[in-house]
Amino acid sequence: MKALLAVGAVTLGSALYAMPASAGCTDPRVPQSSSGIGHLVARANMAMGNEQGGNPHRSIVGTWHVSYTTEGAPGGEAFIQWHSDGTEWENINFPILSGTICMGSWKSTGGNRVFRNHYGWLYDNGSLVGYFNETETDEVSKDGNSYTGNNELKIYDLNGNLQVELHGTASAKRIPP
Repeated sequence: MKALLAVGAVTLGSALYAMPASAGCTDPRVPQSSSGIGHLVARANMAMGNEQGGNPHRSIVGTWHVSYTTEGAPGGEAFIQWHSDGTEWENINFPILSGTICMGSWKSTGGNRVFRNHYGWLYDNGSLVGYFNETETDEVSKDGNSYTGNNELKIYDLNGNLQVELHGTASAKRIPP
């Protein structure tokens, strides 16, 4: 069980550092109208840009493709959406039965830097075995099309006992609307 949690942690740790809570998810199997998610992402980018001195390109708000490392080893890859209300959600490329969705919240820490506090459930072949908490500090590039960050992943059993603590990095590219 501990070995499975450690492997899951390494994988999730790499890919889940940016998993804050989502204010609105949609089922990707359901067609969206032209005023759907792309429109909302564009509006969120504009709103965050105005809050950061009128430069929407340096905002974290939007959709990203993220690659993770954990303890120096390649981790997972994920799609993350950062929302202008300070929430975010992530979908990582792990097996469905181990858990692939996590969520959390974030805040600006000045300039083009953000801090994220992210949570998700952990499963062993579909059975709930614990949860994780990932914290991450990221810096958006000057052109606003990438970010990098460092994270810390803590894995807990269902009684809240810390099982493992891991460190890693995130590297992301913006997915344009």
